[in-house]
Amino acid sequence: MAKDNHSLTTEFILIGFTDHPELKTLLFVVFFAIYVITMVGNLGLVALIYTEHRLHTPMYIFLGNLALMDSCCSCATIPKMLENFFSEDRRISLYECMIQFYFLCFAETADCFLLAAMAYDRYVAICSPLQYHTKMSKKLCIQMTTGTYIASNLHCMIHIGLLVRLTFCRSNVIDHFFCDVLPLYRLSCTDPFINELMIYILSMPIQIFTIATVLISYVCLLSTVFKMKSKEGRGKAFSTCASHFFSVSIFYICLLMYIRPFEKGDKDIPVAIFYSIVIPLLNPFIYSLRNKERIFIVPSLKKFT
Repeated sequence: MAKDNHSLTTEFILIGFTDHPELKTLLFVVFFAIYVITMVGNLGLVALIYTEHRLHTPMYIFLGNLALMDSCCSCATIPKMLENFFSEDRRISLYECMIQFYFLCFAETADCFLLAAMAYDRYVAICSPLQYHTKMSKKLCIQMTTGTYIASNLHCMIHIGLLVRLTFCRSNVIDHFFCDVLPLYRLSCTDPFINELMIYILSMPIQIFTIATVLISYVCLLSTVFKMKSKEGRGKAFSTCASHFFSVSIFYICLLMYIRPFEKGDKDIPVAIFYSIVIPLLNPFIYSLRNKERIFIVPSLKKFT
């Protein structure tokens, strides 16, 4: 009988933000506007990079994929949240939960690898500008991007596979605006210790590797920049890295704030809003293509070094 009861909970209720009708309408308008701007900005960036031949460089290939993953991240959370503002039951099935978590996990994992690849690209561009096209060939760029997607997919599929082993017999209320995996663990009648352990075993190496890549790249990069004799050259190099450094900083600050002890997971809605909704909105503006001769083009750095 207990086993039968465990199998009954196949739907969950997302609490969301508020039950006040006035606030629901306001929040719907705000998040709908954010969603539209995010999708137009990121997909517009992808289309621009794809169609503009001058932007077919490693930095922009990585940037285009980052914008694509930001679009995926927004699509994983915002549409269901908008629907729930005016839904009576705010229900989501276990399978919808898995799909939502998969795409969010995939996008966030890919972002980590892509930001690390972009940091390495900037390191090569500034520290070895004469060898840039050799060290950062299009073939290597495609291999790195393909590896990013394969690794991100494997990472997420393992967590999804472990999620299938859980049964749910407790409350079906999730105190969040999307179906996060950590609240699901707390609702499980099966011991989620293995699931939680695998989050640390799989996620921590990814975080350590990507953060270390970013830090080492920037340490070497800054060391080279400070040795430049030309002030104009230093300014050009700093402007080349400024947008990426700002983007990677806010991304990892939010992500590290969110990855905390499991008992605090459902208290992190503001942080979740920032890393899953606000960052995808900001990135197109951070990486705005406002210069005709983009500062990322390597040959322009050679005369200053």
